[in-house]
Amino acid sequence: MKSIYFRNFSATALMVMMSFLMVGVAFVFLGRDFIISSHRESMEDSAEVVSLMVLTKFDAGVYTAESVNGVLSSPEVRVLLNGASLLSGNDIIVTNADGLVLSCCDEPGACPHIRRSVGESTIMQLASAGTLSVTGTLDGLYDTMRYIVGEKIDPGGGQGPVGYVFMSTDSSRIIGAWQTFIWVFFMVSLAVLSLALIMSLVTSKRLAKPLDEMAAAARKFAHGDFSVRVTQEEGADELASLTAAFNNMADSLQRSEQMRNEFIANVSHELKTPMTTIAGFADGILDGTIPKEQEEKYLTTIADETRRLSRLVRQMLDLSRMQTKGADLTRRRDFDVNELIISTLLNFEARAEEKGLDVDLQLPEVHMMVTADPDAITQVLYNLLDNAVKFADRGSTLTLSLWKENSKAYISVKDCGATIPPDDLPLIFDRFHKSDRSRSLDRDGVGLGLYLVKNILDAHNEDIAVTSRDGVTEFVFTLRLAARQKPGKAQSGKSRRPKNRKRKSRRSRSAAKKVRK
Repeated sequence: MKSIYFRNFSATALMVMMSFLMVGVAFVFLGRDFIISSHRESMEDSAEVVSLMVLTKFDAGVYTAESVNGVLSSPEVRVLLNGASLLSGNDIIVTNADGLVLSCCDEPGACPHIRRSVGESTIMQLASAGTLSVTGTLDGLYDTMRYIVGEKIDPGGGQGPVGYVFMSTDSSRIIGAWQTFIWVFFMVSLAVLSLALIMSLVTSKRLAKPLDEMAAAARKFAHGDFSVRVTQEEGADELASLTAAFNNMADSLQRSEQMRNEFIANVSHELKTPMTTIAGFADGILDGTIPKEQEEKYLTTIADETRRLSRLVRQMLDLSRMQTKGADLTRRRDFDVNELIISTLLNFEARAEEKGLDVDLQLPEVHMMVTADPDAITQVLYNLLDNAVKFADRGSTLTLSLWKENSKAYISVKDCGATIPPDDLPLIFDRFHKSDRSRSLDRDGVGLGLYLVKNILDAHNEDIAVTSRDGVTEFVFTLRLAARQKPGKAQSGKSRRPKNRKRKSRRSRSAAKKVRK
């Protein structure tokens, strides 16, 4: 299979060569016409100059046949023709009005054209047109084909031409000039073509190099090596963007692999501890190591560890379902968040009374309809309340608030307990993360509750923020208000409120501002 480098170079080279071929063909024919045209114009100008110079040899007004023949055959005219021939490189002859050759550019006695005549038709054509430009032998005066121009020697005054100047050159001379022109063009074209191919070679190599590196990196990725990176291209072109995107993808894959390994290690650890406890105590009961009177105690421990294991598995299943399926849009509907908060809070009434917590419930008097998955939001609120009840100091106040701003509903869960260290706040929503506070107060937790909360809200395109200072920890999250709100006051009598609730009008703003950011 041919590489991109080879295909790109071949296509570029073929395109360049085809372009030069078409230009070359056109240049050959146009160059030939140009050479002939330039030579012809030069010969016509030279013939006109010779004609004018010959006229200067005549006495003014004396143009008899004898005087004309005498002047045209004079040594002065032959010297003139010889000098003009040397300057122009052309052969020159002069005839009288009848076409009889009287002078030549050659030395006296060496000219084979003297006393020979140009054909009558050529003379008549030149006399009527004033100039002549043909290719031929000038009616047999020359043995080879030549380019010939003719010019009248006309003194004016209406008496007509007294003679003619014929200037000619061998066609091989023009062909030679044309060949030289073609050769120069060929050499320049070859140089330009070589330069173009070299540039195409370099460009193709530059384009193919990062692609080869990406292919090699992808093969290493397939074997589990995510450390390799491709060389970052300079500039802001598509290739630089591609290499940057590839390296970003590699970073993401490496982080994902690291998180996966950490997840497996954490899950293995969390599963191993209760399973080891259950197996050890069960074996002790079965083999009689544990006395009969203590079996109930250890069976209680086995039941607690079993429930802990069940919670871990349930949370892991919830997390897996959330990550694989994402947010289930079909389960979203409009519901009264007031009633959901009250019903969820009732689940913690016994635990709150056990710790002597004072529940400060700050709810609006009217219905507040939101659009979301009620089961998922129940889980969010349950996990936040579970955390708040778990870590709140005995006899402190647990505050649960609800308010709206613009198109969002804000729900705040606040507890009074130990302050979360600032270094732990950015990590609090990570999988299996447990702060020092949670490790000492929550030995049964696995560190997945807040991670699951974050994933549920992300799936709803909602935000959550946490603040912790001076012993007060607050979580605030948002929900989208429903397009249609239920009129009237909330009928809270349908749901039993916690006995130790308070109703206040003030709202918590610190974490809410963080959510809006």
